[in-house]
Amino acid sequence: MVNEHLNGNNKNLRVDFLNWVNTGKSKFTFCNYPFILNPEMKSQILNIEALISQRKKQDETIFSLIYGVRESPYFLLKVKRGDLIHDSIHKIGLQKAMNPEDLKKQLRVQFSGEEGIDEGGVRKEWFQLVVEDLFSVKYGMFIQDDETRSYWWFNHKSEDITAFELLGNVLGLAIYNAVILDLHFPLVVYKKLCGMKCTLDDLQHINPGLYTGLTQLLAYNGQNIEEDFQLHFQITISYFGATETHDLKPNGGAIPVTLENRQEYVDLYVKYLLEESIYHQFDAFKSGFMSVCDGRALKLFEPEELQLLICGSPVLDFYELEKSTHYDNGYTEDSHIVKIFWEVVHSLSETEKKKLLFFATGSDRCPIGGLGKLNFVITKHGGDSDRLPTSHTCFNHLLLPEYSSKEKLERLLRLAISNSTGFGML
Repeated sequence: MVNEHLNGNNKNLRVDFLNWVNTGKSKFTFCNYPFILNPEMKSQILNIEALISQRKKQDETIFSLIYGVRESPYFLLKVKRGDLIHDSIHKIGLQKAMNPEDLKKQLRVQFSGEEGIDEGGVRKEWFQLVVEDLFSVKYGMFIQDDETRSYWWFNHKSEDITAFELLGNVLGLAIYNAVILDLHFPLVVYKKLCGMKCTLDDLQHINPGLYTGLTQLLAYNGQNIEEDFQLHFQITISYFGATETHDLKPNGGAIPVTLENRQEYVDLYVKYLLEESIYHQFDAFKSGFMSVCDGRALKLFEPEELQLLICGSPVLDFYELEKSTHYDNGYTEDSHIVKIFWEVVHSLSETEKKKLLFFATGSDRCPIGGLGKLNFVITKHGGDSDRLPTSHTCFNHLLLPEYSSKEKLERLLRLAISNSTGFGML
């Protein structure tokens, strides 16, 4: 019933959202019961809120023009490629100081010394480059578990607080500009953004070895815990080859872990690792995020849904992508090369499909709502040749020569996607 009334119907969603904002709980709205709304509906509500805010700013701009005050309807960010991070921190900081509401305008990016109007491609490139830089070893802001190397965690020794704030800004701006980010944060990051408490289970992806050890400690039913575990209320942390010790309570190195106090030990350990040790770094990150995403709609999201909103879904339906793809420069859905292209694509393994998506769009995940929302374009790139397919990841644009055979297309496509690394191809 709810799906029929709201799903895909922006008018009904808009009315429900406005009633929720204006009347709170005094009138029935579906937004008062977010558990009955699916992630796509919540995403649409967030977009509605963003559009309302952006149109309000545009109306203010028109009103200002009537009185001779010139103001852009966009958040214009002009930055230097050669000093991308520091210049982005400076320019966004200035905008927040002058008028923080401008961050809710549609973002347009220009690189200094480069001509052209940003129709979405330059903006996406800026997001890709900033994320790549901030997660690089050069800045040392994040660390990975040596065992899994799957998720990033905050480096509690990093003192570049403004860079953490910038990353928070980037996440917020990505949400309001419908850009998927190639991030590898564990779920606990999104729990913390939602104001939820951290638990032992949140350690699973950050440090699975430590998680296993602590769960074994809690499950231990022997009588010689002090001899078997030899633990005290003091921990050792490793980072970039260095180690340091920290007392979980005063004089912790002299307090043994016993059957009676082991739960306290685990609770203090988790609290220190996930909250206290990274307080300043995460506080700056969350502050940057909330400076953009301080609206009501975001409160509808669970942590898993917020992660999905920012990073997209790993579930890929390439038949859905085929149905929604646009063609350019002479290709149509009935072109022979297009038909054999999709035959090849559907024959790829799941890993290869992810590589193809990353090669063509800069991300191996799809937006909420599926690959049909991607606005994917395949363009003819000359006649038969030995050139590899190429892509403009900033535009979700695949450039495909008109190869003479299916075998040749498959061979060169596999070669292209197997060699694709980094955040952008062209």
